[in-house]
Amino acid sequence: MLINVPETVVADGLRGIAAAHPELTVDVERRVVVRRDAPVAGKVALVSGGGSGHEPLHAGFVGPGMLDGACPGEVFTSPVPDQMVRAAAAVDSGAGVLFVVKNYTGDVLNFEMAAELAEDEGIQVARVLVDDDVAVTDSLYTAGRRGTGATLFVEKLAGAAAEEGAPLERVEALARRVVARSRSFGVALSACSTPAKGSPTFDLPPGELELGVGIHGEPGRERRGMMTAGEIAEVAVDAVLDDLRPSDPVLLLVNGMGGTPLLELYGFNAEVRKVLDARRVPVARTLVGNYVTSLDMAGCSVTVCAADEELLRLWDAPVATPALRWGR
Repeated sequence: MLINVPETVVADGLRGIAAAHPELTVDVERRVVVRRDAPVAGKVALVSGGGSGHEPLHAGFVGPGMLDGACPGEVFTSPVPDQMVRAAAAVDSGAGVLFVVKNYTGDVLNFEMAAELAEDEGIQVARVLVDDDVAVTDSLYTAGRRGTGATLFVEKLAGAAAEEGAPLERVEALARRVVARSRSFGVALSACSTPAKGSPTFDLPPGELELGVGIHGEPGRERRGMMTAGEIAEVAVDAVLDDLRPSDPVLLLVNGMGGTPLLELYGFNAEVRKVLDARRVPVARTLVGNYVTSLDMAGCSVTVCAADEELLRLWDAPVATPALRWGR
């Protein structure tokens, strides 16, 4: 592993973010990342967070048009409420703060507590829960569906609405609409290795894959022998469409888990598009790359969001973050 010692992995990464992105304010000690111009007068602020190891989620999405602040926890571990309150206080302009929360038990409980503490300090807070993973209903870390790739869609689309000056109630409602219109399915080709353990976190023998894996390596629906990209695309897309059945064109995220080369992801995207075309689902926009990762896991996930005209306009709106940037 390209690290110093496991105990400083998150702090070292935050120092690197600060060195590479002077447009961000990075508090390494207290684990908070905010856009340097925060708070923006009159603007609803978006704050998200979660365990480290999923980069660029979430710190990589801090900037105009997306998040105002992010709270990185330890690897695969929820940030603590104090971090969330500090982030909310740093970005709140008086227009309120929306917490974007992936549906993992630790994240949910800590963001709930943080919302109460922030409101005690006079900060108006709303929350949206992202639960887009169709693979399993409950998992090792959740009650209900897991939050995965749709988190990017929520942060981008709600962030664009907030940047346009929408009030908190409107930004919250739009974020909930994005969640309701989004579904994901992931596949692991290898296990990931956490810095503390230094070896794979679960057993996936060579020549096998895990269908429906979670972003921490949680078990999915089943294990099978290795499949072609086309076969994996059929399973993933059908799982998503069986649940969503979109009537609008979709936003498509073909996401890498951290250990899959872009060459393979683009090839997988071609297979995903082939399946969507066969199912008569038009694709309005496509994003391919490593955005919601699981350390060094080889694998991929497919996320779709049924996008009406408003959501397409918000998707195309300018964004300027370390990991997502266009239109500015």
